Formats: sequence, C-alpha cells, structure tokens
Amino acid sequence: MKAVSRIYGRVIDAMAVFAGATLVWLMVSVVISVVMRNLGLQPFAWLFTSSEYGLLYMTMLGAPWLVREKGHVHIELVTSALPEGPRHVVSRLVALACVLVCVILAWKGLELFLKNIERGDYDTRAYYYPRWLLTVTFPLSFGLMAVEFMRFVVGSELMHTGEAGIHE
Repeated sequence: MKAVSRIYGRVIDAMAVFAGATLVWLMVSVVISVVMRNLGLQPFAWLFTSSEYGLLYMTMLGAPWLVREKGHVHIELVTSALPEGPRHVVSRLVALACVLVCVILAWKGLELFLKNIERGDYDTRAYYYPRWLLTVTFPLSFGLMAVEFMRFVVGSELMHTGEAGIHE
C-alpha cells in the first residue's frame, strides 16, 4: 500500500512540475510573440495556440497538487468563528461537497473524452490537434482532486485551519 501511495504522490508531483513548466512556457511564448511584433514580424501561429492549450494543461494538471497542499483559494471567515467541534464538521462537509462536485465533473469529463475519441474530433486552429488530448485532463484532474479532497473528509488533517487570514 505504501508503494501505491508513493507512486500516487509522484504522479501528483509530476503533474505539478508539468504545470510549472507550462507556466514558464507561457511566459517565454508571450515574450517571443511581443518581440516578434516589435520587430515587425508576424508571430508563429502555433505560438499563440500552444499558449491557449498551455493555460488548460497548467490549470488542470496543477489543480490536484494545489488541493493536496491546500493552495487553492478558500475563505475561512466562517470556520474561524466556529468552535473546534463544529469547525471539524463544517470543514469535512465542505470537503465532501468538493468531492461530489469533482466526481461529477470527472464523470462528465470522461464522457466528453470518450466522445472525442469515438468521433475523432480535432481542434483546428494553427494545426490539427486531437481534441481528446485536451479533454483527457478533465477526468484525470477532477478524479485526482476528488481523491485529494476525500483525504480531508476521512483523514486526520482538515482542509480549514480555523484561522482567518494568510497562512504559510
């Protein structure tokens, strides 16, 4: 079981590294595009398209890691006002709601992914790109986010600290 947990953790970490590398690519592609325009050149069509795809990949592949690290945005105004017992219940209920939403989105994403494969859909912009390469991120990322939120439902760690404000 520890080996599965370790492999799972490495998958989440690898997805986060890919998301981080994509962020770097977005910066580089914007700089290249601006420099080319300032030199009177037309930026490469694939440059803009790869940035658009990068936004999706960065967001979806980095999200499970953000959930694991509690790096997602949430407001603790209510939970900071609650006593410890009710805060634990509210935090677990919020995490459970997140699990349910992620499972629904993973399921719908899987349906979309399978439909893209079945129909042979392509995204046609600068070049033909199999649409399933984009939509595969939905079931993968939302499924892993469901697992990460479930850790806050059944695990010893809570999603909410009970303190309002910024935490490190």
